[in-house]
Amino acid sequence: MTTSFGPNGTPVELSAGPYRATVFPVGATLAALTRDGRHVVLPLAEDTVPHAYTGKVLMPWPNRTTGGRYSFEGTDYQVPVNEPETAMALHGLVCWNEWEVADSAQDRVVLKHRLMGQPGYPFPLELEAVYTLDADTGLSVELAARNAGTSAAPYGVSTHPYLTADLAPVDRCVLEVPAARVLGTVDQPGRPLDLSELQDVAGSPLEFTSDEPIGSRTADHAYAGLPDGEWQVRLTDPETGIGSVLSADGKSAPWLQIYSGEQMGRLGVAAEPMTCPPDAFNSGEGLIVLAPGEEHRLGFRIAGI
Repeated sequence: MTTSFGPNGTPVELSAGPYRATVFPVGATLAALTRDGRHVVLPLAEDTVPHAYTGKVLMPWPNRTTGGRYSFEGTDYQVPVNEPETAMALHGLVCWNEWEVADSAQDRVVLKHRLMGQPGYPFPLELEAVYTLDADTGLSVELAARNAGTSAAPYGVSTHPYLTADLAPVDRCVLEVPAARVLGTVDQPGRPLDLSELQDVAGSPLEFTSDEPIGSRTADHAYAGLPDGEWQVRLTDPETGIGSVLSADGKSAPWLQIYSGEQMGRLGVAAEPMTCPPDAFNSGEGLIVLAPGEEHRLGFRIAGI
């Protein structure tokens, strides 16, 4: 008997008040979020492999690791390089794995995945992604990892939603990013990322405030200097007042990647709350070291405007 199945697993549909969401088990992916029928994140087709990491959970590291190489507790490791143009290992190891739907209800789904030890990352982790819809506050997301092994494990986490103002062109939208500093992009393949290159964002083309539309400006940068308490990234279409907002806490997510969505036709902006900067496995900056049995959790919210 031959069984056919799609690239994303069986979708899970959630609803609460004016909100609807779709979650794919592969990559624990946020595939859609709407409020009153208007898109809050860029939607994904069920039968298409997601492009540009749309909606994916990024574990056990977010962003890039230079050359896929790092050292941890005196041992050198090599993980696969999956971004050939920069010679980087991008966005962890679980984006294309199918997660188990451990529990589900009309407004909530719990997905779990066992990341087994493997060459380059021999640290078994128990992973969890919880999506919960609320009629008033929108979508809450909690991402968790527990070290299931017998030795310490390096770890970082993020996610890759594309905020959208109901598919309005990014050029006419206003983007608000509450960060004081920004880190440059990788301009030479295999060049280590240097935290000394953090610069003040004020007055630069990478400063996004409510004062003017994005226009033709582009970004694929990591931001720091976020508020210690709750911070928000807002994308709004001034012609309609429609938009989306991502909220996180500066103590648990002190870094933020912003990407202006060229690979997605500039219909949405990726806003990725991160526990650590790019290349944290090498710099150690913001790196979480999970002791055996230790657990880490990151929470954030996405809502429509």
